[in-house]
Formats: sequence, C-alpha cells, structure tokens
Amino acid sequence: MGKHFHGTRNAEGRRFAIVAGSFNEFIVKPLVEGATRSILGAGVSEDDLDVAWCPGAVELPLVAQKLADTGRYDAVVAIGCVIRGGTAHFEYVSGMAANGIARASLDTGVPISFGVLTVESIEQAIERAGTKLGNKGCEAAEAAIEMVTLLASIEAAQD
Repeated sequence: MGKHFHGTRNAEGRRFAIVAGSFNEFIVKPLVEGATRSILGAGVSEDDLDVAWCPGAVELPLVAQKLADTGRYDAVVAIGCVIRGGTAHFEYVSGMAANGIARASLDTGVPISFGVLTVESIEQAIERAGTKLGNKGCEAAEAAIEMVTLLASIEAAQD
C-alpha cells in the first residue's frame, strides 16, 4: 500500500487570517472567538493571526482571496452567518459565499475553510455558535489547521 497523508492539529510557526462577515454579528462574533481559540490553541502566536471584517457573506470570498494572495497566510478561515428568510435571497447569498470561497481557495492554492452558517432560524444559528451543537468557528479553524499540515505533508513527500 502506498503512502498515507494526514494533517495534524499543531500549527506552530504558521500564519492564519480570519475573514468575518459582520452581518448577523451577534452570531459571527462568537464564531470568530471560537476560531481564534482553536488557532491560538494549536500553537499559533497572536502576532501570526489577523482578522478582517467585511460587510457580509457575499463579500467573504473576495476578502479571503485578497488575504490569500498576499502570501502572508498559510490558511484563511471564512466565517459568516446566513439565516433563511421568506425570500430566495438566502439561496443566492449562501450559494455565492460557498462557491466564491471554494473558488478562491482553488485559485490561490491556499486553504480557505468554510465557516459560514447557513441556517433556517436564529435558534439554529445560536446552537451552532457555541451552545448545544458546539462552535462551528472552532471547527472551521481546525479544518484549516489540518489542511495546512496535510498539504505540507504532501509537499514534503515530493522532495
């Protein structure tokens, strides 16, 4: 059997950025706090973690791509919250955010994790921002950390 590649939860010496959409900030702020805790807990120094705030979920992909393009960051964590309303707006916003973030990651080669809640109600958002269902900001940060170390493992095997 060939090689197996795995990421780890140790990000010491790495640099991260969080981009957060300020729309629904009462939900997004605890998600950012959770992501920050996870990144710092993985050995990243406070000086190696930057946070950029943008207006909302639609703007996340552009800001994430700009951050990734700087070459300063090993990964970017995109965080936002889109709550379904009575119109099709939810589908447009959540779709634009998801597709844009995926495209930005593929275009730059920098892991950009998707920490955007797309929920049916405020109650569901609250549950995912640190209550019953954990903190999805933490999970997005952990995915970014694991991707950075996984990609480094793959690159090291090519040498």
